Amino acid sequence: MNQRKKDQAEQKVRALLDKKVQKDKSLRNAILLVHSEKYGIHWKFACGVGVDHTFHVASTGKTITSALIAKLFEQGRIDYEDPISKFLPKDLLDGLFVFQGFDYAGNVLVRHLLNHTSGTADYFTEKPKQGKSIIELAIDEPSRFWTPQETIQWTKENLEPHFPPGEGFFYSDTGYQMLGLILEEITGNPLHLSLHQEIFDPLGMKHTYQLFYSDPTQASPFPMANVYIGEKDVAPFKSLSVDWAGGGLVSTTEDLLLFIRALKNSALLKEATFDRMKNWARFAKGIDYGYGLMSFRFRDLFFLLPNKYNMWGNSGSIGSFMYYVPEFDAYVIGTFNQMGYEKKHVMFLLKVLKILSKL
Repeated sequence: MNQRKKDQAEQKVRALLDKKVQKDKSLRNAILLVHSEKYGIHWKFACGVGVDHTFHVASTGKTITSALIAKLFEQGRIDYEDPISKFLPKDLLDGLFVFQGFDYAGNVLVRHLLNHTSGTADYFTEKPKQGKSIIELAIDEPSRFWTPQETIQWTKENLEPHFPPGEGFFYSDTGYQMLGLILEEITGNPLHLSLHQEIFDPLGMKHTYQLFYSDPTQASPFPMANVYIGEKDVAPFKSLSVDWAGGGLVSTTEDLLLFIRALKNSALLKEATFDRMKNWARFAKGIDYGYGLMSFRFRDLFFLLPNKYNMWGNSGSIGSFMYYVPEFDAYVIGTFNQMGYEKKHVMFLLKVLKILSKL
C-alpha cells in the first residue's frame, strides 16, 4: 500500500479528532487508537491528554465482565441457562423482579442478565418518580462509596421492572452488578482478583485495574483522564464506585487492543465460546446486544451506508468505545470522557471508517 496514502489518511483522522474537540465545547479531552494489520497502521491520537493516558472505560467494561463469565463457562463452573437464584441470596433478589404482581426472580437466567433481557430496571440511567437519580446523587455526594449491593437495593426501592424475563430488551447496569456478585460467589474471590488472574495478567494488560478495588500491574506515569458529567469533572469522586461490574475499570487504548484482539483471535476464549456470546437481542434499529457485545449494522440505521462499516464491540455513556470492523480488519478504541456521548461517538467513528475505506 502506498505510504503517502496512509500518511494522508492518518492526517485526516488526526484533523477530524482535533476539529471534533475544538467545535464541541462540552469536550475537554479525547483519545483515539486506530489499528489495522490489513492496512499496516497503528495510529494514536489525543486532545487535552496524552495518547497513553489511562481512562475510565465505562460500559465498554461489560465485554470484559462477560468474557470472565465465558471463562467460567468453559471451565464448567457456570451455564448460561443457570437460574441466577442458584448463586444469589434470596434477600438480594426479593422485590427486584416483581412485575404486575408476579415475582419472576426464579425465572431469570444468567443469559438474561448478559444481554439485558431480564426485565430489571437500570439504576444508572433511570430516574425515580420521586427523588434524585443515582447520577445526581453521585454528583451531590462525591465522597460516598457505593457497594454493588447498595446499587441493587436502590434499584428495588426506586424503580420498577419493565417486563418478564426473556420478553423484551432493556439495558440494565443493575443486571451486570448481579453478574459481578455471581462471579464472586462462584470463584470465592473478589471480582478484581478474578479479572487480574483470568484476563489482565494473561493478556499483559499491565495498566488496567478495577477502580477503587485494585492496582495496575504497572503503574502508569499518567493519572486517569478527567471525565465529565456536564461541566463537572467527576474523576476524583469516590461516588464513581456506582459503576462496578458494569464498567468500573480503568485502562488504556493499548490494553483494550490486547483484549479485543485476543477475543477476536480466540486467544482468550475458544471460538465456539465466543460465538455463544453473540446471542443477539434487539437493542435498537440496526443495533443488537449479545453477551457484553454490541453489533452495529449501519445499513439498517442509514440505508445509504455500506455493510463494510459494520462493527462489533462495546461502548459507554461517556463516549468510550472499543470496536472491531471486520471489513477493514480494523480496531477503533478510545474515549471522549463526556457523559451523554453514546450516540455522538458513533457518528464520529463513521467518519473515521469512511477515511479508512479509501485506503
